[in-house]
Amino acid sequence: MSNKLQQFVREVESALAGPKDEEHILEHVSRAMGELVAADDWLAPEMAVPHPQFYQQYLLHCDPQQRFSVVSFVWGPGQQTPIHDHTVWGVIGMLRGAEVAQAYLRTDKGIEPDGPQQHLHAGQVVVVSPRVGDIHRVSNAHDDQVSISIHAYGTDIGNQRRRVFDPATGAAKEFVSGYANVRRVGA
Repeated sequence: MSNKLQQFVREVESALAGPKDEEHILEHVSRAMGELVAADDWLAPEMAVPHPQFYQQYLLHCDPQQRFSVVSFVWGPGQQTPIHDHTVWGVIGMLRGAEVAQAYLRTDKGIEPDGPQQHLHAGQVVVVSPRVGDIHRVSNAHDDQVSISIHAYGTDIGNQRRRVFDPATGAAKEFVSGYANVRRVGA
């Protein structure tokens, strides 16, 4: 683990040792994430390998008590997620390239876009949570290059039950994302 990633992990641990309110945690972790993604010189090359068809989620660190995880998302050209939620707080920092995110709301009519698309460029940080907005679709903003974002979540996100949403009906389906670099027990 690089020194910069170790420092970030210590900052998240410090945030979780303080007041338990989500606003405090998001503020503290966002500040630390901004420092982590300010320079693109620390991510191990094996945690930045794209897949030709699917975005990759590499586990960088999981707290032994599963209070948080840190993940690199590697987006091949033009790749995107389905519409999904997280169920916990999350802080996303753009390390390399750019992403486009569209927020969604569940309504009695299904699932609908919530506001304009948000563009995230290298060095920028955004947050998600059930309190501030938790449903979105994310895509690589580039059709000709890899983009990489770093995510910190308030659980072991690769083992967290979450939902994907059908864009036409809003119907939800549970999933567990796993990690590209960690074999799940029983898999």
